[in-house]
Parts: sequence; structure tokens; C-alpha cells
Amino acid sequence: MASPVKWTAIVLTCTNKDWAQALQKELEIRQEKGYIDKDVFLLTVEDPKQNVGSGGASINALLTVAEYISAQHGYTVLNPDVLQKTKILILHVGRTYLYDPCGRPFVTLPIKYKAPHCDGLLTVLDIYLKLVTDKIAVKAGPGVWVCSTDVLLTVPENAEIPWEPCDAAAITVPSTPQYCRAHGVYKLDPDGFVEDIFFRENLPMLEKCERPDGKVPVVTGLVYLSDAVVEKMMSFYMKPPLDACTYFGVDSGEPPIQLSLFFDVMLSMTTKVIEEDFVSGKRSGSYGKENVDPVSRKTMQAARAILWKDLNGFKIKACMIENGSFFYPYTITEHRNNFLQKMLWPNCPKGIFTWSKQTHSFIATGCSVEESSYLINSIIEGKVNVGPKSIISHCHLKGNINIGKDSFISGLNMEDSKSQRLFNFPDSIVVQGFNINLPTLGMTRNVLTVHGQFDNCMMPQWKSVCTFCNEQLLVLLARTGIKQEELWASDVPVDDQTIMTARMFPVFHATDKVGLKEILWLSGALDDKDTSILHRWRFSWRLSLREILDLVDLKEEFNWKRQLFYDVSQKEILLTLRENKNKGFRHVYNSAVIEGFTDPILNTLDTVATDHTNELQAGIEARTLANIADVLGCMAGPKGGLRSGPAANKSWAKAFNLLENRQIVQGVAALAKERANWLQRPDTLIRAARHYEGAAQILIRHAVMTAKQFFKTKPGEKMAMGQWVVAECPARIDISGGWSDTPPITYEHGGAVTTVALLINGRRPIGAKARLIKEPQIELVIHGESGEKKVICQELSHLEDYFQPHAPGALLKAAFVCTEIVDLKSSIPLSDQLMATYGGGFELHSWTNLPHGSGLGTSSILAGAVMAALLTAAGINCDVKGLIHSVLYLEQLLTTGGGWQDQVGGLMGGVFLGLSEAKLPLYVDPVDLNIKPEIIQEFNMRLVLIYTGKTRLARNLLQDVVRNWYARNPQIVDTEDSLVELAQECAKGFIDGNLDVVGDCMSRYWGMKKLMAPGCETTLIGKLMADARPHASGMCMAGAGGGGFLYVLAKNAECKELIKSHVATIDESEGVQIYDAVVDMEGLKITVQQVWVE
Repeated sequence: MASPVKWTAIVLTCTNKDWAQALQKELEIRQEKGYIDKDVFLLTVEDPKQNVGSGGASINALLTVAEYISAQHGYTVLNPDVLQKTKILILHVGRTYLYDPCGRPFVTLPIKYKAPHCDGLLTVLDIYLKLVTDKIAVKAGPGVWVCSTDVLLTVPENAEIPWEPCDAAAITVPSTPQYCRAHGVYKLDPDGFVEDIFFRENLPMLEKCERPDGKVPVVTGLVYLSDAVVEKMMSFYMKPPLDACTYFGVDSGEPPIQLSLFFDVMLSMTTKVIEEDFVSGKRSGSYGKENVDPVSRKTMQAARAILWKDLNGFKIKACMIENGSFFYPYTITEHRNNFLQKMLWPNCPKGIFTWSKQTHSFIATGCSVEESSYLINSIIEGKVNVGPKSIISHCHLKGNINIGKDSFISGLNMEDSKSQRLFNFPDSIVVQGFNINLPTLGMTRNVLTVHGQFDNCMMPQWKSVCTFCNEQLLVLLARTGIKQEELWASDVPVDDQTIMTARMFPVFHATDKVGLKEILWLSGALDDKDTSILHRWRFSWRLSLREILDLVDLKEEFNWKRQLFYDVSQKEILLTLRENKNKGFRHVYNSAVIEGFTDPILNTLDTVATDHTNELQAGIEARTLANIADVLGCMAGPKGGLRSGPAANKSWAKAFNLLENRQIVQGVAALAKERANWLQRPDTLIRAARHYEGAAQILIRHAVMTAKQFFKTKPGEKMAMGQWVVAECPARIDISGGWSDTPPITYEHGGAVTTVALLINGRRPIGAKARLIKEPQIELVIHGESGEKKVICQELSHLEDYFQPHAPGALLKAAFVCTEIVDLKSSIPLSDQLMATYGGGFELHSWTNLPHGSGLGTSSILAGAVMAALLTAAGINCDVKGLIHSVLYLEQLLTTGGGWQDQVGGLMGGVFLGLSEAKLPLYVDPVDLNIKPEIIQEFNMRLVLIYTGKTRLARNLLQDVVRNWYARNPQIVDTEDSLVELAQECAKGFIDGNLDVVGDCMSRYWGMKKLMAPGCETTLIGKLMADARPHASGMCMAGAGGGGFLYVLAKNAECKELIKSHVATIDESEGVQIYDAVVDMEGLKITVQQVWVE
């Protein structure tokens, strides 16, 4: 498939000079969001005068963009050569459109990107731009594409574009002669070149253009002009009277002329039109008709003579897209069909977009929308009921409202409505709100309009078929008391007296508010028994639909749609966080940065963060603070630096202390106050984001600490002074499900992990021992690879750094706090506390025989061993399930975080399935799978444990995973679902004795780990796995990956030896080695002895 077009420039043209700035902003926003390539030059060009036509607008746009590109290249005067080898797209924003104040190209569609970097409303323009860029224009050479955005062209995803090199190309699709009576048609020769172009011709003439299948090639409004043609057209700004359609000519005092792109410019390149007919205006041109004055006719003949001379040597090739279609929405029925019949859906690649009847909308509890209806960028609150096949777009409806079937409601804002009365909108009604600019008053005003689905707004009122709100106009006048002369002034010609020109819609009243009541009264939905509404209507300043369309304030219309989009987003954020739904908003935050809506987003998040003060809601608060960090990170962008980093600046200490003390409302307020000082630069924004993540970690700790209630102790046998209690534990490997046990995922999503406990080289590699000593102090001894380290604690202050993981003996100190053997908040000295309760102090040792960063759960299992030894030495009993929860609590005290799978595997022994539900308090249920001895024996026979020689770095991986989880990255959410399912599948494989299933689960598990933490498979790991794969049923890295141990389940004993022999060939300097490993069925083992046996 060809690559998308790399445009040099994209140009929008518009007839209204007041719209140019607003349109330019819309283009620039799309570029910032990535919808348009960042290197494309964007330009909005207003027509030099009204009615220069599509041809004149195209020539003027070419001139203007050439000037800008010349300036970019350093020229001080226009150099037409800059357009050589360029690819330019000109999009004409055409006439005003009754059913969207922003025009046809900016009609919002019920579609969205499946996985967007930025979110936002997608319009006809966005889909049309993608269609031309990604499909239609990909094979064309340098030149200019010109597109009308008034017509809608659809091309199926699998359709071929039969492109051929040419001077000019007319993109066309087959259509029926009947439909094309209101449009343009190409007449083609047998070779596909355009002989003639007809517009609104009769059927006999159109039948001459028919193909054998009876279809005709319709003018779609999309053409390509090669470099050679563009060079000729560029010269027109210097050739009177053609220069009059550019701003050069207008600025030189030339009267403007009107040129049609198709029936003046393109017609001159057809092969069967003769020069005399073309120049005279006999064929299709605006000039040359009987009602054109002689001076204008003469001017146009001169212009057409130049067009013929310069362009007639070129030929137009038709590019017929056989499966394409074309339509021009004009009536409300055609506009509604764009949605109800999904007219533009063929243009949307299914892997990229989704079509949804409820897009960017919020439906409050108590409201209902029929399944066949559409809700686009809207909010409905209160008791709003929407009937079948109705379309609600860009509305905020609030109150007791019934909307009938087949209706179209757009731009209606009832957010501030306090009325309790029932508003009934009739069936088949069209109610719209327009923001109009009143230049004489220097203000913008919102005005409401109404008419019926079956009204022909261009029908003269004198015809009996003229209707308003689906009833004859005469019936309206009789029902309301309105007089005909109140709608049309006497100087309005009878044939121009239509619904479009009727001054029907009130804008101002001297004393009263006018708006919805008058609209419902006009529609027949509201009675006016006392004629008060008629009186108010009669004495209001009113406008017609045509006048309203001419006064549309485009900037305010875009602002309203944008404001409503972020109002919807804020409501979704509130609901999602409060109800803990799996939906992320990073794409919204990215868009809010671009469009200037970060302040309301941050305020909304501040509100959610202070909703709950119960510790069982700490998870919601933590997620909310993490979302604020995400917003700040998006605001910083790539210039801010890395998201991970320190978060202990003293400026944030007050807020952190309040959160630590569970003063959530005050803490969040303090965070927001400090945040305001860090918003000025990208680097300070990133630092603020880090501190918000640090604040979230405090609340995660609070959430996980709810597990403490399942750490229950009771008095046990008192140990004799000096009597050693030794606790030893196996290592563990996570066979499936890891990451689902990690806070906050485990209590927001629910977790399941299948673990196996292992003896390493015939020993339990992790242990601790404790004893009572006579001295009223705490002696800590940490045994490590570099020897032993002793720490003596004689005062409470010596224990206060327990929460600093790198402080000497931090884990052992945290154990004394966790078990409440020592009370750091007490005013009683440490020695007195120890003597009063235990008659002396404690000596506590810890050790592990595994490499640092092994991935075998060392730190958490060691915490369990330390707790078991210390509690037993203190004469306190606790079962193993209680110890599992105590380790969760201890690791939060230690601020190292961590899940629960390690202690389940290392303390329980054997093969277990650990489970946790998506709720607080956090409870872990270890389920013994009771595997048959012969299956354990086979597992031992097939297991290969390989140390990679590299240290596993889990902390940075963990930060990224938690950050992506809080952002509800769809891939992470889906993977978490799969991890839990896989753990259950793996457990069943063990129970069934099918180790090949277990092996397959191991390999799939590794694939999921790589999705959770990209980069965890190093080159060395990849090589080890590739060597082992032909001989293995499955394999996985222990823990998070990136280093540590690789475990492989060989297909059989012979394959195990082959794998070991492969490992033996690796250079010793890599540090790779085989460890003996077998399943330990016992788990935590506690022994009491007088001396410590080495």
C-alpha cells in the first residue's frame, strides 16, 4: 500500500473574511493533535471579494500560498518556481449550511479514533482529508489538488484508485442520470478523457454521457492539476482581467470577476468544446447569458480567451472509482441520512475508527435515548427522553424534556434551566441554536430557530404546499395570530417570501427574555391562551434564517462545541474515577493542553480527590492524584524531561504530611496551592508531576495498609532468653498472572497468580533468626554477599529511618514497627518499652543466598521470614495467611510497594493460586492446588533454572506499569484481564497434570510481561530463550524481567540436558549459570535452637 501524501501545504479558502482566523485555528489544532503532519504549511485564505467563484478562489489561493512559500525560502518577491515539486491541497469551504452553523465540512460525525493520542470531535473535513491523503492522492505526482467540501465523496476501504499520469485528473464516481440532474456530469471519450462538462442538464443531454451500465460520471468536486497546469494558472495574477479574481487585481482597483473551477477553468481543457462557444460564454459560464450586462460580458470573454489560450493544450483524465459514491446534503432529511444511514462510514478504516450512536456524550441517570437515535457531543441531565431516530448534537439539555421521534436538535443550551415544567418537542421537528455576531452592538447573541423535517424552506409562501413545522403556513398564521406582513416586508418579492426569508425568530425583547418558549409556541407544542407569547414575539427584534446564517459567529460556534466537549469530558472523568471504571483520559489531557482546557480538568480532578476521606476510598484518591500527575506531564510535553525522578522537595512537605496523617481534603488543597507555583516551565511541570505521583504513592500505601486487619496475632509460647528462632523460606517462581498482584492494580482490577516454591541448590535460600537478649536494645545483623553489617538501636530515633529502603537495616527496623513490638510515637524510651514487655532486647539477623535482583521474590519473602522469626521470638503467634498480609503492610511502611505473589509462593510452599478481589480492604486468598506427587516429580525433572548474570531492575518498570495502569492504557487493561485468565488456566493445567499446558502458559505469560513492561527482554535473554525454545514446552523470566533468573520447562529429561549444555557454551564472563531447583512443598519452616547453625 502506498504511503500517505506528504503535503507541502494545505489551504482552506472561505468567502467570509471574519471566518478566516477561526478556520486557521481549527487547522492548527488538528496539526498539533497529529491529524495533519507537523511539517505541512497551513494557510487559510479569504476570497478577495464576494462571488469570485471556485475558480477564482483557487487561483487566489495558489497566489497566496506561493507568496508564503517564497518567503519561507528567503525570497523577497514572489517566485512561482517554488511551487515546482510541491504537493498542495486546496479545500474550499463553501456556502453556509442550514444544519450546521460551521458549514458542511465541520459537521461533527459520530466517529472516534480507536486509540487516539489526542481526543476531539471528528468532522467531515477530517475524514475527507484522510481520504484524499491516505488513498485517493497517493499515486499522484507533484501538483495541486482542489476539493469542494460541500459534497461528500465516499470510497470503500478496499476500492482501487485507477490512477494514471496526466495533465489534470477529475475524480469521479458512477451515479444515476436522475440524481445528477441537480449536479455536474462529465462526458468521457473511449480513452477516459473528458470531452465536456454539463451542469443541471435535462435527462436527454445526460443520457449522452451514459456508460453501458446506464450510469454517468458525476462531478465530485475533486480535481488534480499537474505542475505544468499550475504553472500556467499561476501566471493569471499578472494577466488582466483574470487578475481580478485575485487580491492583486482587487488591490489594483480591478472590478472582481467570477470564475467557476469546473465550468470556466476545467471546461477550457475538455476535448469537444470549441473555442467560439467557450469564449462567448455560450457553454455553462456565468457570463454570456442574456441577463449579464455588456461590459461584464466583454470582460468575461477576454478572461475566457486567456483561459482557452493557456489551458486548452492540456487534457483532463477521468479517474473513475467504480465502488465510490457521491451525495450533496441539502435538506434536513439528507442531513439526517448522513448519520442514520452511515453515509461516510465507508471512508473510515475499521481498524482506526469506531462508529457510535453515542459519541462524546454524557447521559445522566434518569435520562433515556432510544437505540436508533444519535447523541453527539451532548449532555442530557434531569429527565430527558429522546424518541426514535432523532439526532441530538452539540446540546446541553437539562430538565423535564421529551423529544419526539425523527427530530433534529442542535446547539441548544439548557444548562442553566431551573424550570420544573415539562417541555415537549414534537415529532419531526428541527430546533437549532446559533451564535450570531451583531456588529452594530459589538456582541454575540444566541438565537433559536425551528422548522419541520418536511418543510421546504425555499418554497414560496404563496404555494399551497408551503409548510412551517410540518403544517401549512396558513394554519400557522391562524393558530398563532401572526400576520403575513410581520414575516416579510412589502418590498420582498413574492417568490422570495420563503421560510428562509421570514423574520420569524426573536433575538431581543426590550424587557423579557425570549427563546425556547417562543420556539415551542411556533412549533405548536406550547399554547398561548392569553396571547402573551404572541405579544412578546411581536415586539421582539427578529431575524430570518438567511440573516442568521449570514451573521454566524464562527469563532463562538467552535468555542461552544469545544467547551461542550470538555464539559462532557469532565463529567466522564468524575463518573469514571468515582465508580472505578476502566477508562483512561490521557488522550483528553493531551487535547486539553492543546486547546487550553487544563484548568477546568485540574479543578475537576481536585474535586474528585476530596470526595472521600475513608481509607477504603484511598484507591480512588490515589488514582485521581496520579491523573493530575498525568495532566501535568502532558502540559510539560517532551521538553520537561523524564517522568520518573525524585519527589521530596521541601515545598511539598506540608501537603505530604497532611496526606500521611489522612487529612485528605486539606492535603489535596495544599497540593493544588503548591502546584500553582510550578506551572510556568516544562521542567517544573515534570517535577510537579513527580510530586503528585509521590502523593499518590502515599494514598496507595493507605489503601494497601487496609490488609493489616487480616494480620491477626495471639499470645504464644514465650521464648527463653538467648533462644534462637530460625525462619527459613524457599524462593518462588511466578508461573502465570504476575503484575495482577501489584498495587493499585490488585485492588482496582483483581489479581490471580500461580506460584511455585523452590529449593535452590538443595536449600531454602532466604531466612532470618531472632532471639531475646538481656540488653534493652535492638541489635540488627544483615548478612550479604559482602559480609555482614551490624546496626545497634538504643533509642527510638535510631529506628525512625525505617521507611527509607536504603537505610541500614530498614527492613528489620520496619518489622519492629509493623509488629508493634516498638511504639515510635510513645514518649517512653526504647529501653523502657523493651524491658517492660520483654524483659530485654532483641537480636535479629537476616540473609539470602540468592543474587541481588534475582526476580525470585527475595525481598518480600525475606520480610515474611523476618516477621515470622521476630514474632515467634517475642512470644506472638500468627498464621501464614496473616504473615502474607503483614508483609503487604510492612512493605508499605518501608515505602517499597510490591505485590503479594512473592510471599504467597515463599511462605505457603508447593504450588498455589493466589487471588485478590477488586476491592478494599485488600485480602489475599492463597489456594493450595494440591498437586499430585508424581506431577511435582515430573515438574522437578523438567525444570531448568538459569541465572542470566544480570540484575533485574524492577522499580523503574513498576513505575511505568503503574503509570500506564492509572492512565488506563487499553493495552495494559486488556493484558491485566488476560493475566488473570491465564493464571486460572495455568492452575487448571497443574491440577490436570498437563505440564505442556503449564509450559504454554509460561511462554504466553512472558509475552504478556513484555506488553506490560516493554524492554524487559534484553539481547542476552532473547538469545538464551532462542537456544532453549526447540527443547522447551515453555519458559519465562522470573519477576518483572530484564535480568535475574530464567526458568524453562523442558519437554523431557533429555531436552533438559540439551538446554543445560547450550548454557554451558556461553562465555563465563557473562555470568550465566545453572542453579539446581526443585519444588519445596513445605514453605516457611520455623525451628527453635540454642545456637545458630551455619
